[in-house]
Amino acid sequence: VQLQASGGGLVQAGGSLGLSCAASIRTFSRRCMGWFRQAPGKEREFVAAINWIGGSTDYADSVKGRFTTSRDNAKNTVYLQMNSLKPEDTAVYFCAASETRLLHTSTGAYDYWGQGTQVTVSS
Repeated sequence: VQLQASGGGLVQAGGSLGLSCAASIRTFSRRCMGWFRQAPGKEREFVAAINWIGGSTDYADSVKGRFTTSRDNAKNTVYLQMNSLKPEDTAVYFCAASETRLLHTSTGAYDYWGQGTQVTVSS
């Protein structure tokens, strides 16, 4: 099982970035997928989640209205579109696969993790 996140980089405040996460999981279409981030010296925190069919999503308050997650089950890929980026969004972003179909916001509900991609927002 492998989750490969890509799309990170350096962007100015107010800019946009799109992350992708390709998953080599046979049961991808039956799993909730999540995005988390971890800034230096801080704990990993929930960013966004999307249920198995893509009909429901959840977001951290800090990113609501700016970030959008989506998925393409035919491509085993989940996406995170980040708009109006702020310096406090700077972190390593991880995608993760939950063991169930329903939305989860806690790290403990996810059993597969990608390697992370760096997002840096300059002021």
